[in-house]
Amino acid sequence: MVSVVETPTSPTRELPIADRRVRRMQRGDKYRLTAIGGLAALSLDALTSVAYGPEAIVLVLVAAGAAAVSWTLPVTLAIAALLLVLVLSYRQVIAVHPDGGGSYAVAKKDLGRGASLLAAASLVVDYVLTVAVSLAAGAASLASAFPVLADHLLVMTLSGLAVLTVINLIGVAESAKVLMGPTLLFIVSILAMIVVGLFRATPVAVIGTDLGPIVPVDTVGILLLLKAFSAGCSALTGVEAIANAVPSFRTPAVRRAQHTEVALGVLLCTMLLGSALLIGRYHAVPRGGVTLLAQLSAAAFGTGWPFYVTSLAVTLALCLAANTSFGGLPVLLSLLAKDHRVAHLFALRSERPVFRYGVAALAILAATVLLIVHAETQRLLPVFAVGVFIGFTISQTGLVRHWRTQHGPGWIPRAMLNGFGALLTAVAAVVLLIEKFREGAWLLLIIVPALITLFARTENYYRSVADQLSLGRIPTLPSQSPDQEPMLIVVPVVAVSEVTARALRIAHAFDGEVVAVAAEIDAAATRRLSKQWKQWDPGVPLTVLPSPHRSLITTLVGYVRTRTRTGRQVTVLLAQVEATRWYHRLLHNPRGPVLAAALRARTDAVIASLAVRLD
Repeated sequence: MVSVVETPTSPTRELPIADRRVRRMQRGDKYRLTAIGGLAALSLDALTSVAYGPEAIVLVLVAAGAAAVSWTLPVTLAIAALLLVLVLSYRQVIAVHPDGGGSYAVAKKDLGRGASLLAAASLVVDYVLTVAVSLAAGAASLASAFPVLADHLLVMTLSGLAVLTVINLIGVAESAKVLMGPTLLFIVSILAMIVVGLFRATPVAVIGTDLGPIVPVDTVGILLLLKAFSAGCSALTGVEAIANAVPSFRTPAVRRAQHTEVALGVLLCTMLLGSALLIGRYHAVPRGGVTLLAQLSAAAFGTGWPFYVTSLAVTLALCLAANTSFGGLPVLLSLLAKDHRVAHLFALRSERPVFRYGVAALAILAATVLLIVHAETQRLLPVFAVGVFIGFTISQTGLVRHWRTQHGPGWIPRAMLNGFGALLTAVAAVVLLIEKFREGAWLLLIIVPALITLFARTENYYRSVADQLSLGRIPTLPSQSPDQEPMLIVVPVVAVSEVTARALRIAHAFDGEVVAVAAEIDAAATRRLSKQWKQWDPGVPLTVLPSPHRSLITTLVGYVRTRTRTGRQVTVLLAQVEATRWYHRLLHNPRGPVLAAALRARTDAVIASLAVRLD
């Protein structure tokens, strides 16, 4: 009888993981956003709209004369009310759809396939244009302060785009750290301008050239106020970005994203209303060579160092506002990839975690737009805000249907709130489209349907692939015929060497018939190879294939196709030398990858690769 005595084991200390990449993956939450980091990384697009939103309102109102500028505050109050509705709505979107996606996720769940495709297309347009407009506006603002840069707008915008792309490829949390300082400086500068300006009875300084008396060409009425409201609604672009990027936040992601959304709403509302009050207080009208925000800054601070700090803060914030899209579009593309509506590679995440293919795609598309318009902001504005208001309307409408379906506590007030918001954003979208149609908004009637078609055709392709591969279904077991020939393992040979020896050893591990083949491209070289093969005698005959076209690829492909045509299973084992250093790899013949690509494309054989690594 054998007795077993159990001895107590002392607790062992868990050894640290050696692989730095695995350690990073395990603590991946470190590379996500806090609420404050989210405000810096995802809110600059919305916050910097204070630089052009109030000015857009004034530019519409002055058509009725300088006195009509007094309507800026009432119009801004209406926009602030819509902002409140949108913030409350997107807090609900964040809670209902914690995986991100914003209006796309809402439409997909509550409105169906067509509405979700429209939401996705409009969001893609908005994100790409946000990058282009922000960088172009920032470059123009910098050129206003330093006229010597006026002829280099495109170079400046592309350089800024490259910097943002690199930062976001490193990680979204790292981008938040970089943006924290400029965001804080921008917020403090604008709030200080408002507070100081409200305490001044008259402007300290007036900058810009007088454009002369303003001749009224319109009257203040419902139509003009609607135009001013729709133009000012460009200040609301970017409000949805936080809801689209909920997965980028640290745990608990929903609560942090909601806090960030509320903080964004409070700050933006304060800045818009404060700017509107200053416009009314100083009777600010457009002047030559300066922006309206610059006029307000000069009126509050004069032309001393606070004015220049504010101007530089606005310029830097406008350039960095493009980062909002880098936080939102890659997440949206990852959701589209999971739904099989874009290429699946957009769902891949790196160790940080970052959707690097989405970041790269956004950079390429934005650079293309900037090159087409030569970094001219005014050529982008007509199509800038329409797309985002389509998304606003879809998300609001989808939430109305969501509350009607769920019938949870308080669903009626929530549905009424979202219904009112959907009505306001729909009106704004229609008025914007009509007003800006001739200036370039008609392009949306081409771009959005084209994107919808692309998404739909991609989804149809993946559905066809799934049907052919029986994805989601249990396949039938393959039948094995008793008289079926054994598998043929083909080993291409160009010389007798250790590479060939390793390939033959691996080939013998397969259960099948091994054959070594060589193409007779050079008769003398082939004779030497045959002589060396006989001397070596590895136990596998060498088959020399005639090659009238002196092409190894054509010869090998023809031989393999002949063998597979009879129904025999063929495996081609390709040995490839792998150098340690990248520059040494350039010195080796890329025969293996070229052969593999040709065999995969033109035969039904199984292609196996063997890497022979050099020290």
